[in-house]
Amino acid sequence: MKETIHNEEELFDMLDTYIREPEEFWTDFYRDRDKQIPFFKNIPDELLVSIHKDGIITKGKALELGCGPGRNAIYLAENGWEVDAVDISMTSLQWGEERALEKGVSVNFIHDNIFKMHVEEGAYDLVFDSGCFHHIAPHRRLSYTRLVDRALKKGGHLALTAFMKGGSFGGADMSDWDVYRTGSLRGGMGYDKKQLMEIFSRFEAVDIRLMEDLDESQGMFALSGLIKAFFRKE
Repeated sequence: MKETIHNEEELFDMLDTYIREPEEFWTDFYRDRDKQIPFFKNIPDELLVSIHKDGIITKGKALELGCGPGRNAIYLAENGWEVDAVDISMTSLQWGEERALEKGVSVNFIHDNIFKMHVEEGAYDLVFDSGCFHHIAPHRRLSYTRLVDRALKKGGHLALTAFMKGGSFGGADMSDWDVYRTGSLRGGMGYDKKQLMEIFSRFEAVDIRLMEDLDESQGMFALSGLIKAFFRKE
């Protein structure tokens, strides 16, 4: 590879090599399914369940970014959605495929980098992300918002669960510049309501609030230390 930067994307690719966790990291992360990781449980996010049950979103086509083992994609498929679910980790996708087979639903699992995949403009009614966004370095936020904007139909929605700033599970409280000074995301960036509204200013903010703990017996994933946000493309 020639180490010459000609455009914005080549600049971002270079920065990715210093900041972003490589594909091998996430492949190994999902290899041990018995690890006591809260989101390894096969239950959907409370945010996703609530907006679906409230009728805010209806059946359509959904794209999940950083789907992991597919718990949210499977919930959508069970409720009549056509679902594309993308992740960089092959081990997580294999797990997701097994889960979907057990549930008897169809999910189109895609092994790809979200910034390299082809997304048809206006193809989706919903973009969902639980835990991907806070692992994205500052230089990729513009790529991320462009991706979501391109993917969503007019009137479509983005639903997002991420680390809150200084939360119990992560959520590094650091400036964007400090990411590059230290060469690390410190396990994942933390966000508050103001930051999310600024980052996603091209969308209408429907609801942004801190998540509260739920017992998993209720069949939903919700833990304090996370923030949930719901946006609409006008």
